[in-house]
Amino acid sequence: MKVNPSFCLCPVLLCLCFLERGYEASHFTPAKVISRSHNATRNHNQTKDGETEVHHRPKRGWIWNQFFVLEEHIGPDAQYVGKLHSNSDKGDGSVRYILSGEGAGSIFIINEVTGDIHATKSLDRENKSHYVLHAQAIDRNNNKPLEPESEFIIKVQDINDNAPKFTDGPFVTSVPEMSEIGTSVFQVTATDADDPTYGNSARVVYSVLHGQPYFSVDPKTGIIRTALADMDREAREHYSVVIQAKDMAGQVGGLSGSTTVNITLTDINDNPPKFPQKNYQVFVPESAQVGKPVGKIKANDDDIGINAEIKYSILNPEGAGMFSISTDKDTREGVITLRKQLNYEKKKQYSLHIAAENTHLDPRLSYLGSFKDDATLKITVGDVDEPPVFSLDYYILEVYENAKVGSEVGAVTARDPDSKNSPVRYFIDRREDKEVYFDIESISGIIRTTQLLDREDTPWHNITVMATEEDNPSLQSHVPVTVQVLDVNDNPPKINTEDEIIICESTRAGQVIQTITAVDKDDFANGKGFSFSFPGGVPANPNFTIKDNEDNTANIIARRRRFHRLTQELYELPVVVWDDGEPVLSSTSTLTLRVCSCQRGTRLKICQGEAFLSSAGLSTGALIAILLCVLILLAIVILFITLRRSKKEPLIISEEDIRENVVTYDDEGGGEEDTEAFDIIALRNPAAAEELKFRRDVRPECIRPWSSRRPARGRVSPSSLDTDEQTDVGEFIKQRVDEADQDTSVPPYDSLQTYAYEGQGSPAGSVSSLGSAGAHSELDYNSLEDWGPKFEKIAELYGEEVETASESTEKAESEKQT
Repeated sequence: MKVNPSFCLCPVLLCLCFLERGYEASHFTPAKVISRSHNATRNHNQTKDGETEVHHRPKRGWIWNQFFVLEEHIGPDAQYVGKLHSNSDKGDGSVRYILSGEGAGSIFIINEVTGDIHATKSLDRENKSHYVLHAQAIDRNNNKPLEPESEFIIKVQDINDNAPKFTDGPFVTSVPEMSEIGTSVFQVTATDADDPTYGNSARVVYSVLHGQPYFSVDPKTGIIRTALADMDREAREHYSVVIQAKDMAGQVGGLSGSTTVNITLTDINDNPPKFPQKNYQVFVPESAQVGKPVGKIKANDDDIGINAEIKYSILNPEGAGMFSISTDKDTREGVITLRKQLNYEKKKQYSLHIAAENTHLDPRLSYLGSFKDDATLKITVGDVDEPPVFSLDYYILEVYENAKVGSEVGAVTARDPDSKNSPVRYFIDRREDKEVYFDIESISGIIRTTQLLDREDTPWHNITVMATEEDNPSLQSHVPVTVQVLDVNDNPPKINTEDEIIICESTRAGQVIQTITAVDKDDFANGKGFSFSFPGGVPANPNFTIKDNEDNTANIIARRRRFHRLTQELYELPVVVWDDGEPVLSSTSTLTLRVCSCQRGTRLKICQGEAFLSSAGLSTGALIAILLCVLILLAIVILFITLRRSKKEPLIISEEDIRENVVTYDDEGGGEEDTEAFDIIALRNPAAAEELKFRRDVRPECIRPWSSRRPARGRVSPSSLDTDEQTDVGEFIKQRVDEADQDTSVPPYDSLQTYAYEGQGSPAGSVSSLGSAGAHSELDYNSLEDWGPKFEKIAELYGEEVETASESTEKAESEKQT
């Protein structure tokens, strides 16, 4: 009778399950089984639907508890963590368990026979919450692993060993006064280092330790709110609230921490300004200056900041017409200023109705009424002995220049404003009128001149007149007096030029040489118009004439052409100018005209010699020295260039200077002998050094029939390739490369040979000069002679070269036939 193996396997698995459950029941945590399917046999059965059903039979597996270890363990013995067990272990001690990974051997130890794991140290979950380890079972007999290495985690289980903490603090915040109950003030947050996912160790509850009944705190969120209505800042401004945070949801045995929140009530405008009293009195003398403060008044406000700002105003028109009031920002006082001069004789007392009100109102507090108060201020005017008062604030007087000494300029008047009307005496303040041009009569106040005045020297004079009472000379008043000196025509006009006038040698007859103007020191009223002419009684000038333009200018015009500097260089021309003042004045000025050879192409009349010397700023001797230096430098440069051209550099410094090939390429085109190489064969065959020491290059063994001149190494004339369209360019280049590699007698040995082919079929042909002078060239260079003398030499050179190439080709063909 045959038994199906699957029927035998089922009872074994069932027994293992019961054993596992029994093991779980003996421990506090559930067991975990990890099966390994390595080397397991698989039975594949075909189902009705054609799918393959796979059965796995585990060979071995790890069985252990889920590992947890309590933090802060204080017991005398090592803390038991868990047990490792393999189903390969028969209990005979043949299995050895090995533990590796984080903390293995130092924190965690394992019994190699039983697989029990213990923690030897007290652990702190806040420092490290879990450890990753690896376990392995080894056969003691052959030290071979019974199970593949497996990874597992030991978690550190949290206990309530950390109190809640407020990271910052104490805190400072504020809330407006008179706030409603429940107004949010501030939010505090405490942190707990314990595990928030395990138990209530990190569950924090907030409460108020100090600060009731004014404030409360939400136990969950930590938001602090007002708990009392109508808290007045003016009664109490600062509060210190202590908030406690307790874990374990506030239960007994929980840990706690606290912080302080300093709360300040901010001000709102809930207090109107008030005057301490309703009536005030101020004494002001009538001599008080306009614009100066004469008194102060103040209303009190319990608020602070902008809520305490007060605006004062005068309500009655009579008081507002004589006085003004403003607010001192620092003291919040109402400063009363005089707007008009007081006069005791006219009014002896004023009554001011003054109001004070806040500038910033809170509409939420409008129900409290008007934030305004008023008071009465009585101002008493005091009588004083005042100085004289002038009829004008300032005086402007006029007098003609050159007036006689003692001429009257004008008068000032002043009076005593007091009721006794004392006589007034006048004086001039000599601190300003130091030249003593004027004097004043002390009784009448008439001002007179003390010396002659000149408008052209000083057109305005400023003096200060003082007035005093005869009975009280100490009382003085001052008034400024300005005296304007009027003009008379006492200065003749003059020509407004002092420079020489330049005449060009190329000047034509009738050409304007210069336009002249006149100046007059007198006022424009006496010198507005000027007239110009030559002096009377003088013969007509044959060289020049003058034309009055009737716009206060005149033109000097040449009467002939071609002035010569060598014949006469300087001309003197007298000109008379008149003004139209009263009386009419005139003057004669002599103009100097210089003949020069002027520069061409410029409007400036500057002599050429003068312009050059003036622009350079150098004398004649200095210019000659500079020219000599320039000539010497040119000679040195020419000599240096001549010596450089005559010097020849040797190709090889010494015959015994043995080195790599030194090759010089002066490639000007195809066909030139442009390669000079040092033959390095002397290094390989010293015996041949004497034979080859004069050898510059190695000529090719054969001459290509398509070129009469040897091209540079590595180049091929494309004209030869064009003759045969079937030529394989690649094969041709390959042959050249093989020849260069195999030929060891031709230098240079380390040279680069380039083969370039431009292609076929181009209508323009090749632009290369290779083979351009071949025997089969069809170019006719004699046609260049028709292009002019510049191309005759080119035609001659290329014509000779073509003839030479043709002769060489014919000679080669004849030798071949022979």
